[in-house]
Amino acid sequence: MKLLNSKVLLILLVLFSGLGYVISCTRDNESIVPIEITQPFVPTRGSHVHLPGTQTVGDTTQWKLDKVHSSVLWSGAYIGTAGLLTGRFNQFGMHDVLPGEMQYYATGGQPLPDSSWAFYESDPSKTYINGYVQINTSNTGEPGRDAGCNIPNMGTVPIVPDTQNLTDTNLAQIKSTKVEFDPESNGYIVHLNLTWRGKLTATHTEEVLGKLTYIPQAIPSGKNYSVFGLQLTFQFDKSVFGITSTSIGDNITLECNMNFNNK
Repeated sequence: MKLLNSKVLLILLVLFSGLGYVISCTRDNESIVPIEITQPFVPTRGSHVHLPGTQTVGDTTQWKLDKVHSSVLWSGAYIGTAGLLTGRFNQFGMHDVLPGEMQYYATGGQPLPDSSWAFYESDPSKTYINGYVQINTSNTGEPGRDAGCNIPNMGTVPIVPDTQNLTDTNLAQIKSTKVEFDPESNGYIVHLNLTWRGKLTATHTEEVLGKLTYIPQAIPSGKNYSVFGLQLTFQFDKSVFGITSTSIGDNITLECNMNFNNK
C-alpha cells in the first residue's frame, strides 16, 4: 500500500511540474511585444492652384503678396562656432528682376510687381518662384551691430531714404529651376539659382537646394477673403560670394515666409 501511495505521489508531482512549465511558457509568450513596422509616408496634398495674375485689387482669382505680413530671415553661427546670429531683410519682393530693371526707384513701396511666381499643389512641375532682397536693408534689430561693419562686409552701399535700390551691387536673387515632391513630407524640394555679387567683381550664380512648405488656403475668422502661405528655407556658403567676415560662419540659412491673400 505504501508503495502504491509513493507511485501516486510521484505521478502527481510530475503532473504539477508539467503544468507549471506550461503556465510559465504561456506567460513568457504573453510578454513578447510585437515589432512595429514603420509605415511608408503617405502624402495628403490637395489640388490648390494659386496664380498672381495682374495683381488687380478686388479680383479674388488673383493672389497678392502680403509683404507687410511676410518676412525674409537669415541666421548663422556667431564667429562660426557659437550660438546663432539672426536678422532679417526689410526690403524684398517676388519679382524676376531683369538687367534693365536693376536701378534706383524713387518710392517707399514695392518698386516692381510681386508676380513672378506660381504654385500648383499637386503638380510641382508647374510651380516656380522668383524673388530678391535688397542687401543693404539687412538688420539684426541690435543698433550696436547694425551701425557697425554690415555695409562694407556685405559689399554693398548705404541706404538712400525713400529709394529702393535694385542695382547689382545691392541685389541678391533666387530663381527656381525645378520643383519636385518631397518623398518624406507634404512639402517640396526646390532647386534654386542664387545670384549675388557680394564682394566679387561681378555677379555669381550658385545652385542651392531648398525646401518649400505650403500652408493651405483658408478663410480667416470674420474675413471675406482667403489667405495661404509659402515657406522656403535654404542654405548657402557666404565665402563663395567673397564674404570674408569672421563675425558669422560660412553657412547662412535663409527662411522666406511669404503670405498671400486674394483681396
